[in-house]
Amino acid sequence: MPTSLPDRAQVVVVGGGIIGCSIAYHLTRRGITDVVLLEQGSLTSGTTWHAAGLVSQLKSTHSLTKLATYSARLFEELQDETGQATGYRTQGSISVADNDERWEEILRGATMAEGVGVETHVISIAEATDRWPLMRTDDLVGALLIPRDGQTSPVDTTIALAKGAKNRGARVIEHVAVTGLRAENGRVTGVETEQGAIDAEIVVLATGMWTRHLAAQIGVNVPLQACEHFYIVTEPIDGIAAGMPTLRDPGNYTYFKEETGKIMAGFFEPRGKVWRMDQIPRDFSFSSLPEDWGHIGPVFERAVHRVPALGECGLQLFFNGPEAFTPDGVYYLGEAPEVDGCFVAAGFNSVGIQSAGGVGWALADWIADRHPPMDLNSVDIRRALPFQADEGYLKERVSESLGLLYAMHWPFRQYESARGQRLSPLHGRMAAAGAVFGETAGWERPNWYAEPGQNKEYAYSYGKQNWHENMVRECTGVREAVGIFDQTSFAKFLVEGPDALEVLNRVSIADIDAAHGKAIYTQWCNGRGGIEADLTVNRLGDDSFYVVTSAVSEVRDWAWLRRAAVGSRVTMTNVTQDEAMIGLMGPRSRALLSELTSTDLTNSAFSFGTGQRLEVSGVEVMALRMSYVGELGWELYAPNATAGTLYDALVETGARHGLVHAGYHAMNSLRLEAGMRHWGHDITDQDTPLEAGLGFTISWDKPGDFIGRAALEEQRREPRTKRLVQFRLEDPDRMTYHDEPIFRNGAFVGRTTSSMWSVSQDRCCSMGYVEHVDAITAGWLAAGSWEITVAGTRIPASASIRSWYDPTNERPKM
Repeated sequence: MPTSLPDRAQVVVVGGGIIGCSIAYHLTRRGITDVVLLEQGSLTSGTTWHAAGLVSQLKSTHSLTKLATYSARLFEELQDETGQATGYRTQGSISVADNDERWEEILRGATMAEGVGVETHVISIAEATDRWPLMRTDDLVGALLIPRDGQTSPVDTTIALAKGAKNRGARVIEHVAVTGLRAENGRVTGVETEQGAIDAEIVVLATGMWTRHLAAQIGVNVPLQACEHFYIVTEPIDGIAAGMPTLRDPGNYTYFKEETGKIMAGFFEPRGKVWRMDQIPRDFSFSSLPEDWGHIGPVFERAVHRVPALGECGLQLFFNGPEAFTPDGVYYLGEAPEVDGCFVAAGFNSVGIQSAGGVGWALADWIADRHPPMDLNSVDIRRALPFQADEGYLKERVSESLGLLYAMHWPFRQYESARGQRLSPLHGRMAAAGAVFGETAGWERPNWYAEPGQNKEYAYSYGKQNWHENMVRECTGVREAVGIFDQTSFAKFLVEGPDALEVLNRVSIADIDAAHGKAIYTQWCNGRGGIEADLTVNRLGDDSFYVVTSAVSEVRDWAWLRRAAVGSRVTMTNVTQDEAMIGLMGPRSRALLSELTSTDLTNSAFSFGTGQRLEVSGVEVMALRMSYVGELGWELYAPNATAGTLYDALVETGARHGLVHAGYHAMNSLRLEAGMRHWGHDITDQDTPLEAGLGFTISWDKPGDFIGRAALEEQRREPRTKRLVQFRLEDPDRMTYHDEPIFRNGAFVGRTTSSMWSVSQDRCCSMGYVEHVDAITAGWLAAGSWEITVAGTRIPASASIRSWYDPTNERPKM
């Protein structure tokens, strides 16, 4: 008998796995009770039903760890609220390392977790053996216990979440498939089902491995792909007792879980096995895939090395079930950039159970408040790029990203598969100059330049890597002479039309109504004053503007501006792929460029923060006098067809001025010691310009309102209790990266946001937010004793409000 469907709902959640049920549950907790959840089969079908049920708290970033810890607390309380048993128990987990580098990785993760309140303990190998007596330990160098990690029943926990949602008014409808999505004028309007349509203000896609094809119906890009995931369950084994902690052995790609006197062993092999690129059938709900010992056999042998009993016991089950994985190994969350009102929660890379509670909370708040409750940039769906929808790309990259889940998470690690997606017109020339490329937003970008005869590959470590001296030479060349950067990957938008100025002035905190040729550094803020974008807006004419932002922000910033321009007479053109961008930076940049153009480049004729069109060695160029490295310099924009000619002239003439090729590692070092912020790390939608030390960009007196003005005006009147601060480690051999805890006089006060080795300081420098109930001032910083924890050891540090290099920022204006 067909199920009676409502004609409309405020929110339709598509997908009845643990993610969809958690979202419905948390929406009703927020008072949004007009919710319909649709599941094409039975609840938990798809992936949830066969999940291992691990609830680990320690993740790769502060934000992801915070979401996971929320899940653990929720699962502890859910049975008391709903009366539905969840099977949740807190038996803890042990992570082991079989080499020093893996041990440092584990310790760095534990250090990061310290700032979120996750309890961790380094335990002896003897204690690890006591807790897991069947484990081989003669090759181990360290073990970490997380006592409050847990396990839960995926099915029972999902049913409990659904029950909680229904108790507060949500409708949960099973065995009704969504066959299509509906959208009009850039906004979602509902869903089509096999039993009729439902109108909706909000549609949430929590549809796992079905999401990519479903979302594409309305032009929403969700690049994920199903891969086969394998685990085994043994016959009962002597020595396996109830309540044993989960054992993680990433060096051997395996986790081990006690299950009623048996061992469940799950594998994350170095290269995943992609499963069907086409549309997944609806009836693949409680199905599994065939055994594949040929694929998983080598990893099983590694598992036997750690737990020899696996090689001596019988197997009760070899399970192979598909799960959705993403190109970067992190799930997607948030409102789709292409279609308003369409939210996505998918691609959980085998961490759906442990993420479900936090994801439900975060997305429900996002829908209710129209903004996320915390910094969720690392999982935001707006990081997905169009080229990632290509099936050839997904097949290659997702196989690698699955394997990286248990691989070493090296700093600066570069993907090996599916490379060459986006190439600068200067790519060949940069390669000939010795470039060693990294990938950002699909772009091949020179990260560093090898010397003649030097191996053009990375040798990873947590200390100074094999390119360190190359970076030092590049930084020194930029600081003392002149460097050339290929910055073509920066996103570039042409914004035109009668309302272009009004729209840009409303989204920007700086005054965009400036003279033609003015290059304006600004932020785009949300209503709370948080920074949504950090970029330059360059005025070309009365109604014509050129917006330049970072490569990774291309989709995000485009969507923010598109939404702001709805109903306005504005035309937006993405010219990122059409124009090259060359950075010419350093004290000799003016002398070099002056040899190639007749334009007067003196301060009086071409001042900092302005742009002009000029001819450079016969090439028409738009030149902006800007700098992201803290030196005199120009950004030179030219059509792809003439970029090579421009580059050749700069390099030939530059030889007389000490020109060096410089990569993005050098740029990151130079910008950090000069105090330049990086969006997504040092500034996010949870940080205001006043907190970030960017108050100088706010045009308080400009006419008209701008988004975030009221919040910033209110904060302006209050003491600064949160502030981005510059730090310098005083141990020349230690490196920080991000999310390390910061201590003042022994008390935890914040965490780092980004770090890089500084040539001028001969130390590792960082930025990080600190908080204090009273105002954070230079005097308060100077009066404290500062430390930053690195891999469990507190390292003395110096703190400063101003940048370490050129603290008054005079050199770019020379």
